[in-house]
Amino acid sequence: MNVIKKAFRDRIGSQIDLAHAKLEALRARAEAASARAALAAIVALLSEKSAIDRKVDELRESSHTTYQQLRAELESRVAQLEASVQAIESKVKAA
Repeated sequence: MNVIKKAFRDRIGSQIDLAHAKLEALRARAEAASARAALAAIVALLSEKSAIDRKVDELRESSHTTYQQLRAELESRVAQLEASVQAIESKVKAA
């Protein structure tokens, strides 16, 4: 009877070890996928940051009539950028 129990424990142990290895591999892939998604979001935000920089240049050269409009647009875009960066930071820290 002890031989049968040992064989069962060995078989179940092997199955558990295999499942654990698969789960670890899936976790690593999920983390890598999360990192890729974060990198893609970062690249998009860097592009947005460049667009904001161009608007700042426009603001420097704007007339008084367009200044207020550009200022409001910039404040909105910078607030969105900051919120997006904060969201990515949270996701990366959580991953």
